[in-house]
Amino acid sequence: MTPNVPSRHFDVHLHLSQWWPDLAHTGYRPDIDYTVRGLLAEMDAAGIGSGLLLPVFEGPSPAQSLEEAVAHARTSRGRLRPVATVFPGPGKSVVEEVVATWDAVPELAAIKLFPGYHPFYPHDPALAPVYEYAAKRKLPVMIHQGDTLARNGLLKFARPIEVDEVAVQYRDVRFVLCHFGNPWVEEAAELVYKNENVYADTSGLLAHPSSPYFDRGIARARTVLQGAVDTIGSADRILYGSDWPLEALGTALELIERLTITGPDKRKILGENAQRLYPPPPSGPPATKTKSGAGAR
Repeated sequence: MTPNVPSRHFDVHLHLSQWWPDLAHTGYRPDIDYTVRGLLAEMDAAGIGSGLLLPVFEGPSPAQSLEEAVAHARTSRGRLRPVATVFPGPGKSVVEEVVATWDAVPELAAIKLFPGYHPFYPHDPALAPVYEYAAKRKLPVMIHQGDTLARNGLLKFARPIEVDEVAVQYRDVRFVLCHFGNPWVEEAAELVYKNENVYADTSGLLAHPSSPYFDRGIARARTVLQGAVDTIGSADRILYGSDWPLEALGTALELIERLTITGPDKRKILGENAQRLYPPPPSGPPATKTKSGAGAR
């Protein structure tokens, strides 16, 4: 499947994993075609050309999560890019062993960390090999921020202010605050304003569509996001993300399209910033032939 999608819209926050929790209840609708083919069809309908496949914290191991993402990305023939993760353990060597495997994935787009879901701060010294590797390979480090889908998550680990220390220490690493730090959006905006190497994505700002106040929540999220843009004073380091399958791609896009900002700034958020932050690998990812619909949950 190689559709011609003229749009440069780029979704930096997509999930397609067999370990995604309870799709029937957490997906934005119960009948999602949760396959590579289904995701690309939704991207086509929304006018999205490219996206990142982020791991989920429920994955049994970083290696298995990356293997799955790479397979899906190759099935997509380059429209989707894989993202790696690592879970800080009791020893630094555990992290280093995981990092050492990433050289085998030339199309790797970024690294995702899950503080809050896992009990660690972004400034945990055990993560030094991750940041050093990211700097060497120029890979952005995406960090979960704010609310967690898991009820046993610990929010104290996932506040934007906890990223400030590593943003200052590793100025040559680009950090992305996922979910704009929701509910600490203003705090996240301050980090983006202060640190030229910090970005934020717009995923995870909306409640589940089943909420009786969903429409009102969209209006509130737009107001909050508008305030964040005003605080930063620039759209240059804001990235569109949907958090699919939690949210419909079109709904997440509309959140950006209805902001009171200039057309050029909307284009930056919807794709131009991501195109610069996540450039394709020089030779392009390898493609593999698969049966139609490959990549099912």
